[in-house]
Amino acid sequence: MLLSMTGFGKTVELLPGKKLTVEMKSLNSKQLDLSVKLPVAFRHLEPKVRDVVARRLQRGKVDLNIWIESTGGIVGQSLSTDFNLDVMKALKGRIEEVSAELGIDTPTDWYQVMMRFPESLRNDAGLAEASESEEQELMSALEGCVDALMHYRGVEGEKLEDFFALRIDRIRGLLSQVPRWENERVAKVKSRLEENLSKIPQIEYDKGRLEQEMIFYIEKLDINEEKQRLAQHLDYFMETMKSNSAGQGKKLGFISQEMGREINTLGSKSNHAELQKLVVEMKDELEQIKEQVLNVM
Repeated sequence: MLLSMTGFGKTVELLPGKKLTVEMKSLNSKQLDLSVKLPVAFRHLEPKVRDVVARRLQRGKVDLNIWIESTGGIVGQSLSTDFNLDVMKALKGRIEEVSAELGIDTPTDWYQVMMRFPESLRNDAGLAEASESEEQELMSALEGCVDALMHYRGVEGEKLEDFFALRIDRIRGLLSQVPRWENERVAKVKSRLEENLSKIPQIEYDKGRLEQEMIFYIEKLDINEEKQRLAQHLDYFMETMKSNSAGQGKKLGFISQEMGREINTLGSKSNHAELQKLVVEMKDELEQIKEQVLNVM
């Protein structure tokens, strides 16, 4: 079963007078690239938070955001969001200075202007020291968020499996068409050499030696080994995709590189227009595989 590196998870926990939100998204990356944003009250938990995420997610460019909002309206709880008067006074003064300097009118609705600046509001919900129970709630919410993201990765992984299976089947189908043109290719090479030799006047040549040289030449154009190896790589790709081993993404990437080598060799040895078309179609399918393999864990 494949897991995609693309994922999203979100959990919300209600605390006394507060709402704790944990949100996480991930994209593909060769290693774990983790960005964490925590409220001030929970900053001391960052190493623990990073350890949980690294252990569960392993790879990917991950953005983790945790924030706290006041639920308000709860008896015995005062609103933690208030106007930041000092900042508002400074903004008003600066706007008046700019208006005078530019010769434009000052705003008529100051509240509307002030509310466009986030600094005008002060939110103290995340500034108070966190209690032990709140820390436990945060870690529980984090685990839930990771579970949600891993479920998302699994769903995306199933889509990737279908995508890869289709492309592998198409390459296998194209490979099965190669023998159709193979015998014709050898016959054409032989007839072309004989025709070119016949155009050379008054030159005697040893036909036995010619046959021997043609055998050597045709052996260099033989593609049976490439066909067999490519077929084996296709089987190995499918086996690896269905296994539950760690690091499937990197392994599938290596296998796709080997597939590319065999397809390229087929193209260089084909010396036949129809075979070249098959090779081009194989390359097209393989490039799509390589592109999506980057998203596999």
